[in-house]
Amino acid sequence: MKKVLVITYYWPPAGGPGVQRWLKFVTYLRTFNIEPIVYIPANPHYPIQDKSLQSEVPKGIKILDHPIKEPYALARILSSKKTKRISSGIIETKNQSFLEKALLYVRGNFFIPDARKYWVKPSIKYLSEIVAKEEINTVISTGPPHSVHLIGHGLKNALKVTWIADFRDPWTTIGYHKKLRLTAASRKKHKALEKMVLTTADKIIVTSETTKNEFDGLTQKPIHVITNGYESDYLGGANLDERFTIAHIGSLLTGRNPTNLWKALQDLARENEVFRADLCLEFIGVVSKDVLDSMYRYELAPYIKLRGYVSHAEALRRQQRAQMLLLVEIDSNETKGIIPGKLFEYMAARRPILALGPKDWDAGKIVSQTGSGTVFSYDENESLKKSISNAYAEFKKGNLKVDSKDINQYSRKNLTKELADLL
Repeated sequence: MKKVLVITYYWPPAGGPGVQRWLKFVTYLRTFNIEPIVYIPANPHYPIQDKSLQSEVPKGIKILDHPIKEPYALARILSSKKTKRISSGIIETKNQSFLEKALLYVRGNFFIPDARKYWVKPSIKYLSEIVAKEEINTVISTGPPHSVHLIGHGLKNALKVTWIADFRDPWTTIGYHKKLRLTAASRKKHKALEKMVLTTADKIIVTSETTKNEFDGLTQKPIHVITNGYESDYLGGANLDERFTIAHIGSLLTGRNPTNLWKALQDLARENEVFRADLCLEFIGVVSKDVLDSMYRYELAPYIKLRGYVSHAEALRRQQRAQMLLLVEIDSNETKGIIPGKLFEYMAARRPILALGPKDWDAGKIVSQTGSGTVFSYDENESLKKSISNAYAEFKKGNLKVDSKDINQYSRKNLTKELADLL
């Protein structure tokens, strides 16, 4: 049986989408005669935890850990709330305090590529002996945090192993990168590290065609698209909400703020008192202040239900109960290649998806191709309002549903087979 070493920062009890991808790959790799060994930090700073995921870790999998030094412990002395939000990827752009600006400047310019950089050298030293002892020939690093790729790079140089770099998100073109208050020298260093990883890894995995096209311009190395996916056990089956619930699962960060949607809902609520009585906007996870303020301006406060962070199992139940599922991405060129992991679980829930994002968005293409819902840009108004009105009419008749097709290609097991073939 072939052994592979998987290097990841996020692992149960960490919560959030960053955990799911490799937790499920590790679960199914044995099916394809590949034995994964997982390397994680011993004392990580996880901004979100979901201890229920620990029960999903496969029995008998060898898990190695090593201590990590992170600056967030020191930063929490100054401001625990703001530090947690920044480490979660929530960067408010308006009315930033001096402390917030200082934290972002330090994070962006003193910790390159990220705040886990001090885990790199100890990890290379610790793993070198283990890789040789276990006769491991293949190492996989998955980022972000992209410092994890530097561990893979170090092991390749030291031991001549095959190294595969998995990018769950882009590096220098991801939306929040511009908000880190980077100096010109820091931007140059990020670019240099990114190119080093892309040109020295033996193979590269990305989650979207747009990211593949972007990286194709930086490296000659083979790049493979393996998207995120869903567990086949999650397919539908919950009792639907009695109200016209539009649910968003996961963080709704600054910039993901479709004001045309809020305006359409405001208009429909003003025009139809029955719609007003039925409407419910449910948010599972963190919602940024900017987005909430925008919804309040459109008089949607009476319909908003903020549920906060829940376990992954509860999130699955909530999306199966919702009448519609909201998928939102920042409206920019840089986000066209972002395919949120929640998309695939939305498809598995078999509820109509209402997607808003940039034109030519990879996630929107998947929604359209599979017939899983409707897709709109941020400048569409009347067509969006009409689509919601039509969905509401079907809801009132008890007939709001979706007839999706060809989603089986996105099951975790089928995606793991693609990975196994690559290995």
